[in-house]
Amino acid sequence: MATDFTSIPIIDISALVEKSDDASIAEDAAMWDAVRQLDDACKQAGFFYVKGHGIPNSLLKEVKDITRQFFHLPLEEKLKIKLSAETGYRGYQEVGDNVTKGVPDMHEAIDCYRELNHGIYGDLGKPLEGPNLWPAYPQNFKSVMEQYTALCTELSRKIMRGIALALGDSGYEMEGKIAGDSFWVMRLIGYPVVSKANGSNKPENDIGCGAHTDYGLLTLVNQDEDITALQVRNHSGEWIWAPPIPDTFVCNIGDMLKILTNGLYESTLHRVINNSPKYRVCVAYFYETNFDAAIEPLEMCVQKTGGIKKLRRAVYGEHLVGKVTTNFRY
Repeated sequence: MATDFTSIPIIDISALVEKSDDASIAEDAAMWDAVRQLDDACKQAGFFYVKGHGIPNSLLKEVKDITRQFFHLPLEEKLKIKLSAETGYRGYQEVGDNVTKGVPDMHEAIDCYRELNHGIYGDLGKPLEGPNLWPAYPQNFKSVMEQYTALCTELSRKIMRGIALALGDSGYEMEGKIAGDSFWVMRLIGYPVVSKANGSNKPENDIGCGAHTDYGLLTLVNQDEDITALQVRNHSGEWIWAPPIPDTFVCNIGDMLKILTNGLYESTLHRVINNSPKYRVCVAYFYETNFDAAIEPLEMCVQKTGGIKKLRRAVYGEHLVGKVTTNFRY
C-alpha cells in the first residue's frame, strides 16, 4: 500500500542491468542494493526513477523528437492512421478522443501493441489483432520505434527480475507462465497547450490525462526534460509532482503486479496536468504479462501479507481489452 511519500526515489540499476543474467548474481553487493531499493520503492510509492538503465540518452531524445514531428503534422495527415475498432485499437487519437472516467483527456496519441497473429488467442485476442499503424512521416518512425521497444522490453525484463529477487524468489518467478512471453503496449502522447488544445465541439479542461492506474507489470515513462506535468497520489490523497530528471525513466508498477504481490506493492494513481506554455511529449512503454496469463497472488506474497489471498484472479488479456474498449475510449 502506498505511503505518505513526498518524493519519488531515484535508483541506480546499472549493477542489476549488468548482472541480472549472470550465474553469480547472488554475489554482487551493488546489485542487491538496487534490489532492496526497488522493494522499498514498490512498497512505499509504486513509483521510482531509474538511472544506469543502459539505453542511450540520444535514443530517448530521438524517440521524443520524431513523436513531436508527427504530432505537428496537419490533422489530415495524422488521420491517415486513425485508431478504430477495425484497426485493432491501434493508431492515432485526436485530442479529447481518449476518456478517463467520463472526462475527455487533453492529449493526442498513437497507440501501439505487440502485434498479434490472427487467432493466436482466439476470442480473447481478437479485438487487438492486426499490425501497428506507422506514419509515413517521419520516414524513420517505424525503425526507431521498433528499436526502442526492443530495448525497453529487455530493460523491463531485467527490472522485473530484480523485483522478483526483492520478493524472495530466485529471480525467475515473473517469467514462464507469468511473463515468459510478455505482451507490451506503447503510447506516444502529445499534450498541447490547454488554451489551444480543443476543437469547437470538444470541452476544454486542464487534465492531460485523468487519474488512473496502469494495467500490467511495469511502465517506463520517457518524458520531456523541461516540463513538469506528471503527478502521483500518495496515501493521504496529496498529488506529488514527478519532475523530469535527465537520463532517467520514471517507472511505476501496474495492476497485474499488485495482484501478484497480494497488495504488497501498489499500482498507484497518477495523472498528467500540462500547465506549461509549451507542447509536451511523453512516450510510455508498458511491460505486461503474457497476454493470456491468469494472474493471482503468489504464495510467497500471500504469506507476507497475512496468509489470505486479498485480491482476485484476473486474466490479463480480459483486463486489458475491457479497459481499451470501454473506459478509455471516446
